[in-house]
Amino acid sequence: MRAFFLVCLCLASPALAETPAPKLGPNAVPVTADNAYLRTNPAPDYWAFGPFVKPQFTTSACSIATVTAAVNGLSGLPPHAEDTVTTQPQMLELVGNAEWAALSAEGGDGVTFDQLAEFTKATLAAKGMAQTVSTFHPAAADAAALAELRRLLTENEASAKDALLVYFNQGVITGDWDGPHISLIGAYDAATDRVLVLEVDQEWYVPYWTPAPVLLDAMVKPTSAEHGPLEGQTGGFVRIGG
Repeated sequence: MRAFFLVCLCLASPALAETPAPKLGPNAVPVTADNAYLRTNPAPDYWAFGPFVKPQFTTSACSIATVTAAVNGLSGLPPHAEDTVTTQPQMLELVGNAEWAALSAEGGDGVTFDQLAEFTKATLAAKGMAQTVSTFHPAAADAAALAELRRLLTENEASAKDALLVYFNQGVITGDWDGPHISLIGAYDAATDRVLVLEVDQEWYVPYWTPAPVLLDAMVKPTSAEHGPLEGQTGGFVRIGG
């Protein structure tokens, strides 16, 4: 659910050129710069899901990219040489939901939070998986919501038997694009209260750490009117559990 509009400005003098913005703002630290937690802790989700996180195949496909990564990670590497790792288009075909396919196509509107939960359930059913789906959809970034967010992250960090899909305003974390986005949680470092987001928007980013309160802020920021049918949408977690 990302679109960029580039404007070329003809400047009379190089001195008038603006200083380029940094790749990430102060609320995001790339895993390439900070990976000590992953080397000194089990981090089961990172190792289970990280290898299956692939770039979203269109600019509107963050939902199917994230669901595919989660389902592939929960299923593990297929056992036989002739078995392929399910791709995003293959997963859409398997689920057979024309609405999801249209929303994920290039130029599609992207999905709402409720649709993400609905399509995740449909994917598990299509794959014959027994896991259940639950949601955390905070109304405000208050103390109670932050406590619940930390509880879910701590529980999720204990094993790779469940997965947390996060629906959030990407720009709150990256400092760049202001719009709704979906990715997968890769780890939670409780000692520093930071969350690792396994980005599917890999044309622009790699996985990054962000403070848990910032992630909550990103969940509750409403989508602006420029995003049409998604205006007013807020986010949260869609959890695939045992």
